[in-house]
Amino acid sequence: MGSLATGAFGTVPGLLLLPYLTDNLGVTAGLAGVLVLLPKAWDVILNPVAGRISDRTRSRWGPRRPYLLIAGLAMAVLFAGMFAAPVSDLTIAAVLCAVAFLLTASAFAFFQVPYVAMPAEITDDYTERTRLMTWRVAILAVAILVSGAIAPLIVSGTGGGITGYRWMGAFVACLIAVGAVAAFVGTRGTVSGRVSESEPSLRASLRVARRNHPFMVLLTVFVVQTIGIATMLAGVKYVADHVLRRPDDGPTVLFACFVGPALLVMPLWNRIGKAIGKRKALVLSSSVMASSAAALVAAWWLPAAPVYAIVALMGVGYAGQQVFALAMLPDCIAYDDLRTGRRQAGVFTGLWTAGETFGLALGPGVFALALTLGGYVSSAAHTVGQPDSARWAILLGFTVVPALLIGPVTALLGRYRLDESTLEDARAKRQLG
Repeated sequence: MGSLATGAFGTVPGLLLLPYLTDNLGVTAGLAGVLVLLPKAWDVILNPVAGRISDRTRSRWGPRRPYLLIAGLAMAVLFAGMFAAPVSDLTIAAVLCAVAFLLTASAFAFFQVPYVAMPAEITDDYTERTRLMTWRVAILAVAILVSGAIAPLIVSGTGGGITGYRWMGAFVACLIAVGAVAAFVGTRGTVSGRVSESEPSLRASLRVARRNHPFMVLLTVFVVQTIGIATMLAGVKYVADHVLRRPDDGPTVLFACFVGPALLVMPLWNRIGKAIGKRKALVLSSSVMASSAAALVAAWWLPAAPVYAIVALMGVGYAGQQVFALAMLPDCIAYDDLRTGRRQAGVFTGLWTAGETFGLALGPGVFALALTLGGYVSSAAHTVGQPDSARWAILLGFTVVPALLIGPVTALLGRYRLDESTLEDARAKRQLG
């Protein structure tokens, strides 16, 4: 249920914040990209700190669960505030939106990092982690589908413009609050992180993380792929408006086609992972994502239906990419624990979440750069015509750029050597030592 909160926050700003700034507050595309990027870039610094704090927390609720409740509810309130700025002065509204986004991202860090750390402490079983992540990603897909598909409908269905965005912000805030409270209540009685010796400083912990070779390989691949996915998500509304020319239902249908297949293919990916291993399954799913994104460049000439079908195929790859990357992360954490005997799950998940958050922020920044290079014309709550160069920039930013980010970096997984036998060997050495 925690994925209901993380999915909503991870999706909606990347999907709607950029058009909110460019098409309602009149912020130029380049500046809007900076405003979207900086608050989440702040999390690159904050997430490892949040991880170390949760590692050292002692409470009757365990080291992780207090943050699920407190930070989760704070994130909900602050998210609604992002779209509640006064509109008498659009410049002030844009600044207040950016400040609220910064605070929301900070609350998200203290929710997400402990949340991602918990699976490594709930189970030591190699295959059970895949099953656990399958359920988590399934709920994540539901959260992305509900928030990403319904949020644009709420904007248009409540009058559009700034008023519509305010109602949308309140709706997503409710999703986040429900997910946070349910995660807190639902994990009572589960295994909590054991208290053991940790590194004496955050810098020392980060040095340990850098020496975990499987973790660094996996982190690099995941962050770069996240940038590609976030770049595509940032372009959904622009593609619906200016390429497919379906501004009313286009964003919702595109988003549903991308996320919907995840609910259907999750059991299939689980079986594939058992058959060929997590690493090979991650390579396969990433390849499906990259090739589908490249094929979408034909959207300029295709009817809407084939475009939606290609997006659905990319969604199939996305489902597998999320499952196996998240299932391999606890393996990396367990491997470090077996090697060092130190409890530092929060440090690893802090770095992971920092990278993911930065990727989700950088994606809209990359797409905003494409808009700027293409000469996209911003406006304040009214529709303006766009030059062909801007439409081409939208299409390429939605297709070719994500494909180049998702595909080539997958080759790094050839250097990932952590599997079940490696973990068993490390466990045996630990018991003997």
